[in-house]
Amino acid sequence: MASSHRKSRPTGTRVAGLRTPAFATAALTSVALLSQTANAAPTAPSTPPAPASDDKPSMEEVEAKVGDLYRQAESATDKYNAAKEKASKQRGRVDALMDDVARRTQKLNDAREELGSFAAAQYRTGSAAPDTATFLLADDPQDYFDQNQLMDRLTARQKDAVDDYITEQAETTQKRQEASVTLESLTESQDELQITKTAVQTKLVEARRLLSRLTAEEKLRLAAIEREKQAVARRQAEELARQQQEAEQRRQEAAAAEAAAQPAAGSSAANTPAPAAPDASYAAKAEKALTFARAQIGKPYVWGATGPDSYDCSSLTQAAWRAAGVSLPRTTYDQVNAGTTVSLSDIQPGDLVFFYDDISHVGLYIGNGMMIHAPKPGAYVREESIFYDGESTIHSVVRPA
Repeated sequence: MASSHRKSRPTGTRVAGLRTPAFATAALTSVALLSQTANAAPTAPSTPPAPASDDKPSMEEVEAKVGDLYRQAESATDKYNAAKEKASKQRGRVDALMDDVARRTQKLNDAREELGSFAAAQYRTGSAAPDTATFLLADDPQDYFDQNQLMDRLTARQKDAVDDYITEQAETTQKRQEASVTLESLTESQDELQITKTAVQTKLVEARRLLSRLTAEEKLRLAAIEREKQAVARRQAEELARQQQEAEQRRQEAAAAEAAAQPAAGSSAANTPAPAAPDASYAAKAEKALTFARAQIGKPYVWGATGPDSYDCSSLTQAAWRAAGVSLPRTTYDQVNAGTTVSLSDIQPGDLVFFYDDISHVGLYIGNGMMIHAPKPGAYVREESIFYDGESTIHSVVRPA
């Protein structure tokens, strides 16, 4: 998913009735537990002691620990994405300021040459006193003028040239100072970028190390736990789809009943508003976003990636809605504020589904309780139930257009 920086996260508007439980506190206290040996002494020097089964974490604990590490990596990835975006804008600002300083420096040199030509001409013809030439060639003509009151000796054209030079010199100095400050800020952003990048990589390495220490049998048990979670999530998605179908049927029946009652109501029926219908404009845009997202299925999740060959979670939703002509921010905790929050019962295809208290994951709803999302490192863009990690992890639903 989206991924890292150091600003505080907005909490967004949370869907009523949804909460995020704390992850199991019984998770591993150390990955090294998987390889620890029993405390009993070996019977022979050449025979390593067998590990004590009581010291090993359960597969549920392993699954929870790995999931937590991946979520921490996603949160750090969002910070990385924000820092990267900030650094990119600052780099553009620095480049623009340096270009401006270069142009102003050239103008300053041109103005100085013009002043020099005036001084040289007056000196050759003897039409100006030596101190006038000194004034025209001074590094700071304004200071010299303030000290010697020579402006009365200059022609109107020369006065304009002096004014232009003084103005350009002041503005160039100011722009150089702005460029210096912006460059310092850019350096700080680049440092922050490196810190968050390291944080992401650290979490991913820890998760991979934990998984690499599992035996073949343990990996099979872990896969079985994952399949069971997916089965539960699919049943929840089917239940949501059933509830939405029933709600739509009731809406249509109510609309039909109201339409049938209108002739008996006489002329006053014309003033009765019809039941609200789904927004056709939003549905059209959402279909474009979904078409794009479906075309990305099978592409790998890569933290910080923005396509077209790989994505993290927020870059996928950003790219999908961009294909529909709607601009979304880069990070999840900015995207959560880029639309209208709706209830889970009112969710429609195209809506963004956000997860966890820190809003570190997002998917694109496609209907029937399912979404398309870039899940985590090592996985691929896929369709999955919005309940893939439990209903309580759903933070909010946002309609972006």
